[in-house]
Amino acid sequence: MRAAVAARSQEEETIVKVLLINGSPRWKGNTNRALEEAAAALEAEGVQTELVWIGNKEIRGCIACGICGKTGDKRCVFAEDCCNELIAKAAECDGFIVGSPVYYAGMAGSLRALMDRMFYAGGTNFRFKPAAGVAVARRAGAIEAADQINKYFQINCQPIVSSSYWNIAYGRNPGEAQGDGEGLHTMRVLGRNMAWMLNSLKIAADAGLPLPEQEKRLSTNYIR
Repeated sequence: MRAAVAARSQEEETIVKVLLINGSPRWKGNTNRALEEAAAALEAEGVQTELVWIGNKEIRGCIACGICGKTGDKRCVFAEDCCNELIAKAAECDGFIVGSPVYYAGMAGSLRALMDRMFYAGGTNFRFKPAAGVAVARRAGAIEAADQINKYFQINCQPIVSSSYWNIAYGRNPGEAQGDGEGLHTMRVLGRNMAWMLNSLKIAADAGLPLPEQEKRLSTNYIR
Protein backbone atom coordinates (compact mmCIF):
# COMPACT_ATOMS: atom_id res chain seq x y z
CA MET A 1 0.00 0.00 0.00
CA ARG A 2 2.78 2.42 0.92
CA ALA A 3 4.57 1.63 -2.33
CA ALA A 4 1.39 2.30 -4.29
CA VAL A 5 0.84 5.63 -2.51
CA ALA A 6 4.46 6.62 -3.11
CA ALA A 7 4.21 5.70 -6.79
CA ARG A 8 1.00 7.69 -7.15
CA SER A 9 2.51 10.72 -5.40
CA GLN A 10 5.55 10.59 -7.67
CA GLU A 11 3.30 10.39 -10.74
CA GLU A 12 1.31 13.41 -9.57
CA GLU A 13 4.51 15.40 -9.11
CA THR A 14 5.61 14.73 -12.68
CA ILE A 15 2.45 16.06 -14.35
CA VAL A 16 3.25 18.75 -16.90
CA LYS A 17 0.45 21.24 -17.51
CA VAL A 18 -0.28 23.89 -20.12
CA LEU A 19 -2.81 26.69 -19.71
CA LEU A 20 -4.59 27.82 -22.88
CA ILE A 21 -6.30 31.22 -22.73
CA ASN A 22 -9.08 32.04 -25.17
CA GLY A 23 -9.00 35.82 -25.51
CA SER A 24 -11.98 36.05 -27.83
CA PRO A 25 -15.29 37.55 -26.69
CA ARG A 26 -16.91 34.53 -28.37
CA TRP A 27 -16.53 31.34 -26.34
CA LYS A 28 -17.07 28.74 -29.05
CA GLY A 29 -15.69 30.64 -32.03
CA ASN A 30 -12.72 30.01 -34.29
CA THR A 31 -10.10 31.05 -31.71
CA ASN A 32 -11.43 28.38 -29.39
CA ARG A 33 -11.31 25.82 -32.19
CA ALA A 34 -7.65 26.58 -32.90
CA LEU A 35 -6.76 26.27 -29.22
CA GLU A 36 -8.68 22.99 -28.95
CA GLU A 37 -6.52 21.55 -31.73
CA ALA A 38 -3.32 22.55 -29.94
CA ALA A 39 -4.68 21.20 -26.64
CA ALA A 40 -5.53 17.83 -28.22
CA ALA A 41 -1.97 17.52 -29.55
CA LEU A 42 -0.58 18.34 -26.10
CA GLU A 43 -2.85 15.80 -24.41
CA ALA A 44 -1.77 13.14 -26.94
CA GLU A 45 1.81 13.74 -25.78
CA GLY A 46 0.88 13.27 -22.14
CA VAL A 47 0.63 16.95 -21.23
CA GLN A 48 -2.34 18.03 -19.12
CA THR A 49 -4.21 21.08 -20.43
CA GLU A 50 -6.74 23.58 -19.21
CA LEU A 51 -8.57 25.82 -21.68
CA VAL A 52 -10.09 28.93 -20.13
CA TRP A 53 -12.16 31.74 -21.62
CA ILE A 54 -11.73 35.34 -20.48
CA GLY A 55 -15.41 36.01 -21.12
CA ASN A 56 -17.16 38.88 -22.85
CA LYS A 57 -17.49 41.28 -19.92
CA GLU A 58 -15.43 44.42 -19.45
CA ILE A 59 -11.80 43.90 -18.40
CA ARG A 60 -10.19 46.96 -16.88
CA GLY A 61 -6.91 48.18 -18.35
CA CYS A 62 -3.71 48.74 -16.38
CA ILE A 63 -3.28 52.27 -14.97
CA ALA A 64 0.36 51.73 -13.87
CA CYS A 65 -0.49 52.51 -10.25
CA GLY A 66 2.36 50.25 -9.10
CA ILE A 67 0.46 48.90 -6.10
CA CYS A 68 1.04 45.30 -7.23
CA GLY A 69 4.80 45.88 -7.02
CA LYS A 70 4.57 47.34 -3.54
CA THR A 71 2.47 44.57 -2.02
CA GLY A 72 4.55 41.72 -3.47
CA ASP A 73 1.56 39.36 -3.62
CA LYS A 74 1.55 39.10 -7.44
CA ARG A 75 -2.03 40.32 -7.64
CA CYS A 76 -3.61 43.26 -9.40
CA VAL A 77 -5.38 45.75 -7.15
CA PHE A 78 -8.43 45.57 -9.42
CA ALA A 79 -10.04 42.27 -8.45
CA GLU A 80 -13.44 42.46 -10.13
CA ASP A 81 -12.52 40.52 -13.28
CA CYS A 82 -10.59 37.37 -14.21
CA CYS A 83 -7.07 38.84 -14.04
CA ASN A 84 -5.97 37.55 -10.63
CA GLU A 85 -7.50 34.14 -11.24
CA LEU A 86 -5.49 33.78 -14.44
CA ILE A 87 -2.30 35.08 -12.80
CA ALA A 88 -2.65 32.25 -10.28
CA LYS A 89 -3.37 29.65 -12.96
CA ALA A 90 -0.44 30.78 -15.12
CA ALA A 91 1.89 30.69 -12.13
CA GLU A 92 0.97 27.05 -11.45
CA CYS A 93 1.27 25.80 -15.03
CA ASP A 94 4.45 24.86 -16.92
CA GLY A 95 3.62 26.73 -20.10
CA PHE A 96 0.80 28.56 -21.79
CA ILE A 97 -0.75 29.43 -25.12
CA VAL A 98 -2.74 32.63 -25.58
CA GLY A 99 -5.16 32.94 -28.49
CA SER A 100 -6.99 35.93 -29.91
CA PRO A 101 -9.11 36.98 -32.85
CA VAL A 102 -7.72 39.83 -34.94
CA TYR A 103 -9.00 43.36 -34.35
CA TYR A 104 -7.42 46.01 -36.55
CA ALA A 105 -4.26 43.92 -37.07
CA GLY A 106 -3.90 43.35 -33.33
CA MET A 107 -5.26 41.28 -30.48
CA ALA A 108 -8.70 41.84 -28.97
CA GLY A 109 -8.81 44.88 -26.68
CA SER A 110 -10.02 42.97 -23.62
CA LEU A 111 -7.15 40.50 -23.97
CA ARG A 112 -4.64 43.32 -24.31
CA ALA A 113 -5.95 44.90 -21.10
CA LEU A 114 -5.77 41.54 -19.35
CA MET A 115 -2.22 40.73 -20.42
CA ASP A 116 -0.96 44.19 -19.47
CA ARG A 117 -2.13 43.59 -15.92
CA MET A 118 -1.20 39.91 -15.76
CA PHE A 119 2.40 40.52 -16.73
CA TYR A 120 2.79 43.74 -14.78
CA ALA A 121 1.55 42.15 -11.56
CA GLY A 122 2.54 38.49 -11.91
CA GLY A 123 5.06 38.24 -14.74
CA THR A 124 7.96 37.17 -12.53
CA ASN A 125 6.08 33.92 -11.83
CA PHE A 126 5.90 33.14 -15.56
CA ARG A 127 9.62 33.44 -16.39
CA PHE A 128 11.24 30.62 -18.37
CA LYS A 129 7.88 28.98 -19.05
CA PRO A 130 7.43 28.15 -22.76
CA ALA A 131 4.62 30.11 -24.35
CA ALA A 132 3.06 30.93 -27.70
CA GLY A 133 0.64 33.44 -29.14
CA VAL A 134 -2.06 32.26 -31.55
CA ALA A 135 -4.16 34.54 -33.76
CA VAL A 136 -7.23 33.82 -35.87
CA ALA A 137 -8.30 36.18 -38.65
CA ARG A 138 -10.91 36.52 -41.33
CA ARG A 139 -8.29 37.65 -43.84
CA ALA A 140 -5.27 39.72 -42.69
CA GLY A 141 -3.51 40.96 -39.55
CA ALA A 142 -3.03 37.56 -37.91
CA ILE A 143 0.78 37.62 -37.99
CA GLU A 144 0.81 41.07 -36.40
CA ALA A 145 -1.64 39.98 -33.69
CA ALA A 146 0.33 36.83 -32.84
CA ASP A 147 3.53 38.87 -32.71
CA GLN A 148 1.86 41.34 -30.35
CA ILE A 149 1.01 38.52 -27.95
CA ASN A 150 4.51 37.06 -28.21
CA LYS A 151 6.05 40.37 -27.18
CA TYR A 152 4.81 39.79 -23.62
CA PHE A 153 6.80 36.55 -23.51
CA GLN A 154 9.88 38.04 -25.14
CA ILE A 155 10.23 40.72 -22.47
CA ASN A 156 9.72 38.16 -19.70
CA CYS A 157 12.49 35.59 -20.39
CA GLN A 158 10.03 33.05 -21.77
CA PRO A 159 10.94 30.65 -24.62
CA ILE A 160 8.54 31.11 -27.52
CA VAL A 161 7.33 27.87 -29.09
CA SER A 162 7.21 27.79 -32.88
CA SER A 163 5.42 25.60 -35.39
CA SER A 164 5.68 24.70 -39.07
CA TYR A 165 4.18 28.10 -39.94
CA TRP A 166 3.27 31.21 -38.00
CA ASN A 167 0.79 30.32 -35.27
CA ILE A 168 -2.29 31.51 -37.12
CA ALA A 169 -5.55 30.15 -38.50
CA TYR A 170 -8.33 31.56 -40.62
CA GLY A 171 -12.09 31.86 -40.21
CA ARG A 172 -14.74 34.48 -39.57
CA ASN A 173 -18.05 32.81 -38.80
CA PRO A 174 -18.07 30.16 -36.04
CA GLY A 175 -16.86 26.84 -37.41
CA GLU A 176 -15.00 28.19 -40.41
CA ALA A 177 -11.58 27.51 -38.87
CA GLN A 178 -12.42 23.81 -39.16
CA GLY A 179 -11.98 24.22 -42.91
CA ASP A 180 -8.48 25.68 -42.57
CA GLY A 181 -6.53 22.45 -42.83
CA GLU A 182 -3.13 24.15 -42.74
CA GLY A 183 -4.12 26.27 -39.76
CA LEU A 184 -5.19 23.23 -37.75
CA HIS A 185 -2.03 21.42 -38.83
CA THR A 186 -0.04 24.39 -37.50
CA MET A 187 -1.86 24.12 -34.16
CA ARG A 188 -1.10 20.39 -33.89
CA VAL A 189 2.59 20.95 -34.62
CA LEU A 190 2.60 23.75 -32.06
CA GLY A 191 1.16 21.43 -29.44
CA ARG A 192 3.69 18.69 -30.15
CA ASN A 193 6.58 21.15 -30.18
CA MET A 194 5.50 22.61 -26.87
CA ALA A 195 5.20 19.14 -25.34
CA TRP A 196 8.72 18.32 -26.55
CA MET A 197 10.12 21.55 -25.10
CA LEU A 198 8.35 21.06 -21.77
CA ASN A 199 9.59 17.48 -21.45
CA SER A 200 13.12 18.55 -22.40
CA LEU A 201 13.07 21.25 -19.73
CA LYS A 202 11.80 18.75 -17.18
CA ILE A 203 14.64 16.36 -17.99
CA ALA A 204 17.11 19.22 -17.60
CA ALA A 205 15.59 20.24 -14.26
CA ASP A 206 15.62 16.64 -12.99
CA ALA A 207 19.31 16.45 -13.95
CA GLY A 208 20.02 19.48 -11.78
CA LEU A 209 20.48 22.10 -14.49
CA PRO A 210 19.55 25.45 -12.91
CA LEU A 211 17.65 28.23 -14.61
CA PRO A 212 19.77 31.10 -15.97
CA GLU A 213 20.96 33.52 -13.31
CA GLN A 214 18.91 36.69 -13.22
CA GLU A 215 21.01 39.82 -13.43
CA LYS A 216 19.58 42.93 -11.78
CA ARG A 217 17.67 44.85 -14.41
CA LEU A 218 19.25 48.01 -15.76
CA SER A 219 16.95 50.67 -17.18
CA THR A 220 18.35 53.45 -19.34
CA ASN A 221 16.17 56.51 -19.88
CA TYR A 222 16.63 58.51 -23.06
CA ILE A 223 15.78 61.81 -21.40
CA ARG A 224 17.44 62.75 -18.10
